[in-house]
Amino acid sequence: MTDSGPAPLPATDRPDIAARLRDALLAASFTADGLLDLLGAPAYAALARSETVPALRATRGDTPLETLVRLFLLQQPVPHARVAAVLPAEEAVEVGWLRRVGGDEVAATVDVRPYGGPGGEDWFIVSDLGCAVGGAGGIGQRDEGVVLGVGGASTTLAGITVRTPVSAALDLGTGSGIQALHAAQHATRVTATDLNPRALHITALTLALSGAPAADLREGSLFEPVRDDETFDLIVSNPPFVISPRARLTYRDGGMGGDDLCRSLVQEAGERLNEGGFAQFLANWQHVAGEDWQDRLRSWVPRGCDAWIVQREVQDVTQYAELWLRDAGDHRGDPAEYQARYDAWLDEFEARKVRAVGFGWITLRRTGSAEPVVTVEEWPHPVEQPLGETIRAHFERLDYLREHDDAALLDSRFKLVPEVVQEQVGLPGAEDPEHVVLRQHRGMRRATKVDTVGAGFAGVCDGTLSAGRILDAIAQLVGEDPVVLRDRTPAQIRLLVEQGFLEPAG
Repeated sequence: MTDSGPAPLPATDRPDIAARLRDALLAASFTADGLLDLLGAPAYAALARSETVPALRATRGDTPLETLVRLFLLQQPVPHARVAAVLPAEEAVEVGWLRRVGGDEVAATVDVRPYGGPGGEDWFIVSDLGCAVGGAGGIGQRDEGVVLGVGGASTTLAGITVRTPVSAALDLGTGSGIQALHAAQHATRVTATDLNPRALHITALTLALSGAPAADLREGSLFEPVRDDETFDLIVSNPPFVISPRARLTYRDGGMGGDDLCRSLVQEAGERLNEGGFAQFLANWQHVAGEDWQDRLRSWVPRGCDAWIVQREVQDVTQYAELWLRDAGDHRGDPAEYQARYDAWLDEFEARKVRAVGFGWITLRRTGSAEPVVTVEEWPHPVEQPLGETIRAHFERLDYLREHDDAALLDSRFKLVPEVVQEQVGLPGAEDPEHVVLRQHRGMRRATKVDTVGAGFAGVCDGTLSAGRILDAIAQLVGEDPVVLRDRTPAQIRLLVEQGFLEPAG
C-alpha cells in the first residue's frame, strides 16, 4: 500500500484457489496455535501491538511456517522458490494473493492473519497490508479507504453476541468480515453491508479463505442496502462510531453530527428485527451538559424492544480527541496541523455542550410485551468473555420476572447460580458482619450487598423449596412476622434474579 491508494485485491471468483491456499496454510500450521508455538508468547503478543521486530527475529529459518509468517504477517518479500514449496505460488500470483517483486521474490497483497473460532475453528482474517490490528500505526496518513483487521472492538462485539441458531443475520458495516464469519456458523443466511466496496471484497476473501459459506454482500450505509420488507433474527454492528468534527476516515468516523449515527442505528433496528430477535452494537455516546446520559440513551430505544445498555468507559473530551488523533497518526505529523485538528475537535464538543464521551454495548431484543424493560447501567469492571450466553439469559430472566407477580414469585423455586460466593465484611473480632456481599465469578462478575435475610435466602436456594417456604423458615429462625417478611422480600428476590445470582429451578 502506498500513498496513491490501497493495493489491488485478490480476485473473489476463484474459490478453488482460495480452498487450495487454505489447505496449504493449515498443512503448515499457519494457525493461531501454530503461531504461538513458533513465536512464543512475547513475540505473539507484540504482533497484536503492531510490533514486528520480535517476530522477525523468531522467523529467521526456512521452515514452511516461518515462510508464511514473513510473507503474510510481516509483509516481507520471500524468494519464489521458498513460497512455491509451501503454496500454489503461480496460481496465487495469477489470482492476486501474491505479486512478483524484484527478480525472484514474491510479496503478499493483503494481510492474512490466523484467527481461532469459538469452537476451535481455524479461520483467517484478511485485511489491507499494515492494517491487521487497528489504526494505532497511523493508517489514516496513508489512505482513507483501507480495511482494518481484528481489533479489540471486533473481538468484544463477537464475544457479546448471542449465538443461537437463526434463519437470517445482518452484519452492518462488515469491514474485514469477522462478524459475518461468526454469524455464518449459526445463521442459515448472512447479509453483510458496508459503505466501502473494498470492505465487501475483503469480507468475501475472509469467508472464502476460512472455508465459510458466502454471504449476501451489499454496498451502502447502514440499513440503506436492506429492503423495506426484510427482517432478521440477529443484527450486529461495529459501526464507525467515533464522534469527530468530520467524516475523515471511513473505517471509524460516522459522518453524522455528534452521536447521531449510533442513535439512528439503534432506533432503526427495532423495525428490522423478527419477534425475539437480537440487535447488538458497539457505540459511543455524548455526555451533554444538563442532560442525564442514561435518559439520553433510553430515548434511543425503539418501541417494542427490551434493551440492555452497558457503559464500559468514559473519557473527557480532551482524552477522547487525543485518542483518535493518535489513532490516525496525526501526532507524528506537522505540529501546527495537529494543533489545528485538536482545536477542531474541541470546538465541535464545545458547540454541542459535550463534557465527555461514553463507550459501551447496546443490546436490543424484539419483544411482544406491552411493557418493555430498558436497563442502562455503568459497568467498568472486568467481565468474562464470551458473554453471549450471559446476555441471552439476562433477557430470559426479564421474561420470567414480567410473567410472575409477587405471589407467583413466592410460589416459585430458585437455585443459586454456580460460581457465586458469599463474602462477609466487618471489623476483626466483630460478632456480626457490617454487610454481606454476593459475588459472581463468571459472566458480568457482579457483586451485590444483601441483608442477613437475603444472604440466608440465597444460601438455601437449591431448587427444592419454594421461596415462600424458605422465608417462613427464616422468619421462625429470626423471630420475625412471616407475613411482614413475605411482603418486603420479593423486591430483593427480583433483584437477585435480574442480576443473575438466582435462577428459576425447572
